[in-house]
Amino acid sequence: MTPPRAGRREWIALAVLALPALLVSVDMFVMIMALPELSVALGASGTEQLWIMDVYGFMVAGFLVAMGALGDRIGRRRLLLAGAAAFGAASCAAAFAASPAALIAA
Repeated sequence: MTPPRAGRREWIALAVLALPALLVSVDMFVMIMALPELSVALGASGTEQLWIMDVYGFMVAGFLVAMGALGDRIGRRRLLLAGAAAFGAASCAAAFAASPAALIAA
């Protein structure tokens, strides 16, 4: 007996779940490419440059377990949409940051 093949619905669900991972990957790539220009424009020191790059990974790792538990309580779809909205707001705040500290905070 062969196992059932994935249908259209399963492939769409996989694509929807892969989009946040793609968003994180693209955002990190953009940050790596923009860091030299950001450092010059904001006058960031070496330590601030490290924080600019590393704080993103720290936040993702820190929220991973907590948001998994929260997703079980309020619903994964609702949490995904709220997280996407929060990510967009934080990205806008980061885009208009006038200092390295503001960028790190965003």
